[in-house]
Amino acid sequence: MDERGLGPVVGLGTWNTFGGDARTAAAVVDAALDAGTTLFDSSPMYGAAERSLGAALGGRRAGATVATKIWATSVGEGRAQLERQFASYGGRVDIEQVHNLVAWRDHLDWLTEERDAGRIGRLGVTHWQPAAFGELELALRTGRFQTVQVPLNPLEREGEQRLLPLAAELGIAVIVMRPLGSGRLLRRPSPPAALAPLAPYGVQTWPQALLKWALSDSRVDAVIPATRRSAHAAENARAGEPPWLDAEARRLVERLAADAAR
Repeated sequence: MDERGLGPVVGLGTWNTFGGDARTAAAVVDAALDAGTTLFDSSPMYGAAERSLGAALGGRRAGATVATKIWATSVGEGRAQLERQFASYGGRVDIEQVHNLVAWRDHLDWLTEERDAGRIGRLGVTHWQPAAFGELELALRTGRFQTVQVPLNPLEREGEQRLLPLAAELGIAVIVMRPLGSGRLLRRPSPPAALAPLAPYGVQTWPQALLKWALSDSRVDAVIPATRRSAHAAENARAGEPPWLDAEARRLVERLAADAAR
């Protein structure tokens, strides 16, 4: 754990994965937990994924850090979402994030009260769009959020330039969404021969290279790739172990990513 107490770790995202498919959710979550994954991210925006995640964690909930979100235009709707989350996750949410900054000022006070009461661990805020990063900076500068979630991969680096320095300055943990480029970077995966120089870093697959690229930035605490496949969840988890990529190895991944996106 770093001084912010979150990572570096490979978590599991649930966007566009198992939804309400309880059987797939159980298989993927079990594989992730068995491989050492502890962070699981969801949202009311993801349909039935929250409920499926809660059911899949089952008796293993105590060993998981659940990061979910409030995605509501009103406080009443947000409170209702939180109560449903408590029902899914054993009466506690470890990281509660305001999704895409929706009504974040309206939600901040009551979420802070829930955190102070011990039903929420940390408060966070997210956004996927660089055009919203100015507002995200304003939210972080309030000093009332402990985590921020933004996209980061070799082709999406606006957050690296604008938000990672601020997060480091303020002691805010960074959770990376879209570390695999929403699948774009997986369409033409680099062949094993191209990955050979990364073997000393424990990299065996192209997704592992991308995940380790993000985690090798000391300002990043967690990455949350999503998958519907148990084997991929286990493989991805191994990218959360040192040694971390040095500058030269990170540049190699960046060059391979540019080729993969062509």
